[in-house]
Amino acid sequence: MNPSKVILVQPPIEDFYLTKKRTLPYGLASIAASIREKGFDVEILDALATNKSKTIDYPKEFSYLKAFYGKKDITSFSLFHEYKHFGYSYEHIGTKIREKKPFLVGISSLFTAYCDQALKTAQTIKKFYPHCQIVMGGHHPTMFPEEILSCAEIDFVLRGEGEFSMGLLCQALKNGSNLEQIPGIAFKKDNSLFISDPYWLKDLSCLSLPATNLFKHDFYQRKKRGSTAIVSSRGCPMQCTYCSVSASSSHAPPFRQRKIEDVINEIENQTINHDIGFIDFEDENLCLNKKWFLSLFTNIKNLSANKKIELRAMNGLYPPAIDEEIVSLMKESGFKTLNLSLGSTSKDQLKKFKRPDVRASFESALCLAQKYNLECVSYIIAAAPGQTAQSSLDDLLYLAQKRTLAGLSVFYPAPGSLDYQFCETNSILPKAFSLMRSTALPLNDTTSRIEAVTLLRLSRIINFLKHLIDTRGSIPEPKPFPGKSKISLSDRQDLSKKLLQWFLHDGKIRGAHPSGEIYTHITDTALTQQFIEKIKTIQVAGIK
Repeated sequence: MNPSKVILVQPPIEDFYLTKKRTLPYGLASIAASIREKGFDVEILDALATNKSKTIDYPKEFSYLKAFYGKKDITSFSLFHEYKHFGYSYEHIGTKIREKKPFLVGISSLFTAYCDQALKTAQTIKKFYPHCQIVMGGHHPTMFPEEILSCAEIDFVLRGEGEFSMGLLCQALKNGSNLEQIPGIAFKKDNSLFISDPYWLKDLSCLSLPATNLFKHDFYQRKKRGSTAIVSSRGCPMQCTYCSVSASSSHAPPFRQRKIEDVINEIENQTINHDIGFIDFEDENLCLNKKWFLSLFTNIKNLSANKKIELRAMNGLYPPAIDEEIVSLMKESGFKTLNLSLGSTSKDQLKKFKRPDVRASFESALCLAQKYNLECVSYIIAAAPGQTAQSSLDDLLYLAQKRTLAGLSVFYPAPGSLDYQFCETNSILPKAFSLMRSTALPLNDTTSRIEAVTLLRLSRIINFLKHLIDTRGSIPEPKPFPGKSKISLSDRQDLSKKLLQWFLHDGKIRGAHPSGEIYTHITDTALTQQFIEKIKTIQVAGIK
């Protein structure tokens, strides 16, 4: 065993799809920098930094999804089909750990839906190299330390933010000193559990720059250039009930913004050492503090002027915080797309979400985006507890009339959020942690699962309509389905256009198998008929 070697692991995941530009192990890089400063030799084993994937069987608890996703669809209205293991195999991870012989392995478990993969990673590592100790951190262990420590292979949990605590744990294990003084730690002690409260850093300026040299930059590329993430603030002061990071959640991190010079130093460090062409700001609420935002992005504009770096804030921007001064600076800094958080247009639903009605500022943001030649993606939530499919359909039709892509997110209970507590209290919480994800259509409440999947497909149809308006200038006329069981698959767009015409005629959303077979998806017919009737009464807008 190497007494100074630490390996931080991002586990593989199992799901219907993976967006690799959102999986950069930024948190592990920040922790790596902190423990490296204390003299330890640290590596990141990023099991997602590979194009390897393997189709696997649906888990038993997912069996109800086969009716919705079970047949492959190559049209523009397709959702998901194959359930996959994304990333390196568990055996590969175990072999790498055995080769490196670390005294400590840290495993991230950020999302409850993927906690099984994090636990299996720990079990495999201990099987291949039982001499190491394992600590797990991230949102899931922060919320469920008892559950994690019930796994025999897990020695420690660090709750909350781990940069400071991980360094102390490394030193304590090396020196044999007291563990109980480490902020946020949980571990087994004398046939019981010692569990500390989550720890949140008071001052983000104490952090070292993330050890981004440990990233596999060749994998995280976009348009043949490197991509990266920046977190310029942590936490969120808003009260949204569906969010585990909001100020209303049971283990909410406080809202803190980094010093501007620290963010600039981090960007400079990454762009000097690597050809970075894309930066995603992973903040929960990037432009809430206008003075801070303007100062930060004025500096970024000057920094990136000659580098042609595209910027994005993919977690979503809060429309009331957006004005022309901000949009103008975003354009000058390198933004090409605004990701806007709408939530809902229903006053009743917004009250449940504890969100204001932002339609006026949202529409203003869309106008500014058009003025400055920025595209928009706008997000709504559907199938939340107490939410009706009718209100979500109204949200979609509202977005259909705006110059924006429609992003529909199916609600999932995020542990720590007020809505998670509501679901638990009202016995509508999914039975397994693995179901806490949008793709699982986790609730079957006031919006049924069949309504939720119908809304998802209708959002695809709306975006295809927008594409046709931008490329062909109009929506095609409805046509009856000719009754053929097979069709030529030579052109995906023309094929999708035919299926759209049939849908507008009879309300049936069809799919096309790679064999050419045409089949009908399971949908809520009342909802699709309402959509067809209402789409006739509005003017659908393109995206550009």
